[in-house]
Amino acid sequence: MYCKNLFETFNVDGKLLLPDATVTFKDIPWSKHPTFEGVELKHIVVSKQTNGQFSYHLVKIAPHKKIGNHVHQEQLETHEIIFGNGTCINNGTELTYEPGVISIFPIGLPHEVLAGPDGLYIFAKFIPALC
Repeated sequence: MYCKNLFETFNVDGKLLLPDATVTFKDIPWSKHPTFEGVELKHIVVSKQTNGQFSYHLVKIAPHKKIGNHVHQEQLETHEIIFGNGTCINNGTELTYEPGVISIFPIGLPHEVLAGPDGLYIFAKFIPALC
């Protein structure tokens, strides 16, 4: 249950501390993914805060839903699994997603993610920023 608490800590009590501001994660709304059903995003750090250098996002994938096969032509992407289980197809190789796993997708690498029965919660990072 520790990892569920970690997700809730990020989602409800988390905050971004900057020299000139504090951003509380609970004040950032969840957004439905524009393409993939059952996927929601919380944009923690966005391009305008980093001059386009990087972005951070909490990602919720509902049970048995997926982020379908896609490629980022301009961003390196990382996933840190903080709750749930599932699988990731990373450049054609199936990987098991569970709490504590980190996965890396270089620019131009095809990937997709399928959540298991408890859903999947990911802390995703993009370099340069996705949005």
